[in-house]
Amino acid sequence: MRITVVTGSASGIGAAVSKALQGAGHRVIGIDRQNADIAADLSTPDGRRAAIDAVLERCGGVLDGLVCCAGVGATAPSAGLVIGVNYFGVTALVDGLADALAKGQRPAALIIGSIASTQQGADSQPMVEAMLAGDEAQARELADALGAPHVAYASSKFAVTRYARQKAVAWGKQGMRLNVVAPGAVETPLLQASKDDPRFGEAVKNFVAPLGRAGEPHEIAGVVAFLQSEQAGFVHGTVVFVDGGMDAMVRPASF
Repeated sequence: MRITVVTGSASGIGAAVSKALQGAGHRVIGIDRQNADIAADLSTPDGRRAAIDAVLERCGGVLDGLVCCAGVGATAPSAGLVIGVNYFGVTALVDGLADALAKGQRPAALIIGSIASTQQGADSQPMVEAMLAGDEAQARELADALGAPHVAYASSKFAVTRYARQKAVAWGKQGMRLNVVAPGAVETPLLQASKDDPRFGEAVKNFVAPLGRAGEPHEIAGVVAFLQSEQAGFVHGTVVFVDGGMDAMVRPASF
């Protein structure tokens, strides 16, 4: 039985991914702030370390899969928190569990990114370079100084996507796969919070995919389960948009 860790497993996409992987025969180790196998706060270095240690204890140092779903949106209490969870909370787990994955059977890791990573200007924020340099204090300071949590969100998703792409060669040489799934709007508590926010609500409600609706968590989970399976054994270092056509609508000439 494959052992796969899923962060953000208590709700939304993470809960759907956990269910899909269990249905495919995986033993899932869920991580969330509560209502999970491992309770941990991935916004802090201590919380991340505790999560990694708990995973290694549960899996005996050998892991087959990792899916990083945990994240916060533009309605988070601070832009710095967005950076802490969406970038450092992901990369710490990927790096910290890499050795265990290297010992697994056909190991594969996946990061839940976002269509927001393609947002104009997300790639040029100074906080992106700070994230990629591993300077959490600086990245969080820059994000808070900007005072635009929606920009921090887009930049965090761009940075974590770039991080994953940059690892592709080294991971591939070790027989390890790493991919990113970039959802559009998905009916989750995170999306509902954005709809209810007076700053972003109208824009979120009006940004409708060509298919005319938001996605459902199980639709993202189905793609994740495929990418974590043997059937996707040659899919590596890529970004898969599951967005109802949003990316094609916004960037028809870019792919």
